[in-house]
Amino acid sequence: MAFRPSALKKPTIEEKKQPLSPEEKEKIEAKKISETKELIEEEKAYLKGVVSIRDLIAPAALKVNPKYIQLGGKYVRTIFVVSYPRYISVGWFAPVINYNAPLDVAMFIYPVKAAVVLKQLQKRVGNIEAELEAAREKGMPRDPLKETALRDIEKLRDDLTTGVEHFFQFALYVTLYADSEKELDLLSAKIESIFGSKLIYTRRVYYQAEQGFNSTLPMGRDELMITFNMNSSPLASSFPFTSADLTSDNGILYGINRHNNSLILFDRFSMQNANMVVFATSGAGKSYAIKLEILRSLMMGTDVIVIDPEREYKYLSDAVGGTYINVSLEAESKINPFDLPRRVGEDVKVADLIRTAVITLKGLLKIMIGQADEKGIKRFTPEEDSLLDRALLETYAKKDIVPGCDLTKVEMPTLSDLQQILEGMTGAESLVERLKKYTEGTFAGFLNYPTNVKMDNQLVVFSVRDLEDELKPIAIYTIVNYIWNVVRSEMKKRILVIDEAWWLMQQEDSAKFIYALVKRCRKYYLGVTTITQDVNDFLISPYGRAIVTNSALQLLMKQSPAAIDLVQKTFMLTEGEKYLLLECGVGEGIFFAGAKHAAIKVVASYSEDQLITSDPRQLLEIAEEKKRFAEEMGSNNQL
Repeated sequence: MAFRPSALKKPTIEEKKQPLSPEEKEKIEAKKISETKELIEEEKAYLKGVVSIRDLIAPAALKVNPKYIQLGGKYVRTIFVVSYPRYISVGWFAPVINYNAPLDVAMFIYPVKAAVVLKQLQKRVGNIEAELEAAREKGMPRDPLKETALRDIEKLRDDLTTGVEHFFQFALYVTLYADSEKELDLLSAKIESIFGSKLIYTRRVYYQAEQGFNSTLPMGRDELMITFNMNSSPLASSFPFTSADLTSDNGILYGINRHNNSLILFDRFSMQNANMVVFATSGAGKSYAIKLEILRSLMMGTDVIVIDPEREYKYLSDAVGGTYINVSLEAESKINPFDLPRRVGEDVKVADLIRTAVITLKGLLKIMIGQADEKGIKRFTPEEDSLLDRALLETYAKKDIVPGCDLTKVEMPTLSDLQQILEGMTGAESLVERLKKYTEGTFAGFLNYPTNVKMDNQLVVFSVRDLEDELKPIAIYTIVNYIWNVVRSEMKKRILVIDEAWWLMQQEDSAKFIYALVKRCRKYYLGVTTITQDVNDFLISPYGRAIVTNSALQLLMKQSPAAIDLVQKTFMLTEGEKYLLLECGVGEGIFFAGAKHAAIKVVASYSEDQLITSDPRQLLEIAEEKKRFAEEMGSNNQL
């Protein structure tokens, strides 16, 4: 293909410099405008098909009423503060912030120039002084309110003049959300009562519901403009971002507050009760935390009793010189379930002790020889229950344990004595045959002997690891009953730790017994700690939930996704606290002490860690170090 030279010729400089005609300029401008309009229309069409964040978060409908707003399916109301007392304490706003309900809080702070405030205060001082002087001239009694106001104004003038204080106008709004108008009214009344308990007066919006809602949206617009004059100090006390402080002068160190790195020092016996529940998955560090508490409580003079299902407390017991009692079929340590408290106070009658013992023994016998119903719950027929009730009373009477006797001079009966009584009763043949399993059969070496264990040590650990799973609930029930008898015999500052408490939640009678123990132990200076990793089994039981309610302290550590919803509902956790329990590491969780709670990290010194660790790898390293040390000492002795 051939190209003509003229076709490739570039325009000359003179040709480039030739101006465009007006018609050509007009055409170019019109073309540009047309292209711009097309782009704008295309962009509009594109944006119509794009979902923005505003579209996603916007409610389906909004209805404005005089007293509230209907926002989709929610009822919304705003409360604003109109007056404050003369003094407000630091953290007064925390009860509202921590209230377990969805709410939005908005604070607007408008600075006021000191010169303007000082001018107004000067006028106010003049007026008050004139009123006081006029009252004195008339011989009227002094007015303490005006004198106090004068002193406060003079102090504020001094602070403003020296720059110690500054002056502001402060607006505080709280927006509440509920599922119905009735719930909204109830929630509003509760929030208003919290404000009122601090002598802070509030009002509900009226014909300003939309403006109140807009004022608490995260847009920084104050459409209500209801302010209160306030200087720096009380304004600072209204700061809403506070973390719970669980530091006290007495008690032991539980861990570090993860919010502010302060120490969580607490005395569990300073609460309305000293009970504690610990919920965590396996390996989350629950036993580690409790062993650390035990070690530090021993140093404070507190007696500790532990029910150990997995032999985790053996090393700790040996290290501090505690008593370690192995409960098994072939062990020498025996506990008689028929034992009664040996020391009886003046206000406790022997008849009451016998009656309580009979009820407790019937609960134990249900677990041992009761027949399971369709739900798997072991029960007695009414006839069997009546026979056992009479037989147990006769068993005690056989050993001269009757109302009015001296319990320090009698011998306690055993299961064999109960069997003999039942054998002489008509209709008890089936009960006797089932009972022989524990008196003459496979489990004869378990409960059919007098008690020979002693609890005269500061730390006593009962191990049930070597028992069959079928016997563990029976053993724990019996041990707890024996401990309860000892506790009632002599009042001391004690802690009872029940590890893997879900064993006792499997049967109604054992769960009921632990619940009764938790309710009554405060009177005997005892704090019960229940530990479990099967949270669902524990909390599904009505007695398990009641134990949580009657425990002033709770420690929640890492939870499984399967149990977290039940835990959140039971402990009324926020979404943030819920995810904290799902994602926290070993030794981390949430520590509850009454109305306060804080994120905790359990920390131990090197020496404490060596005594309480349950990590198998770490335990092997410690054992190897001991073996190596022993070999070195042996070789040195030979030299």
